[in-house]
Amino acid sequence: MYIDTTNLLVWILVGLVAGFLAAKVMTGHGFGIIVDILVGIVGAFLGGFLAGLVGLSATTLVAQIIVAFIGAVVLLMLLRLVGLGRGRRRVL
Repeated sequence: MYIDTTNLLVWILVGLVAGFLAAKVMTGHGFGIIVDILVGIVGAFLGGFLAGLVGLSATTLVAQIIVAFIGAVVLLMLLRLVGLGRGRRRVL
């Protein structure tokens, strides 16, 4: 299987930007470069799936980042919903 280096770099760039922005919006801080990239890449897949459901396609880099950002925000909301994104809480 051949992986185009340019496409891989674009995926990492889109993932980093989308994951960082989504983490800032949802938590006020990033999770670190690796986790931000992973959240952004998974969010890109989720956002692409959701965009496809409504008949949209992202053809430019900016559109791809927006779709990935929306997917990453949805992913972070789902993680919070199941309790993985809450962090530590004090019990009284």
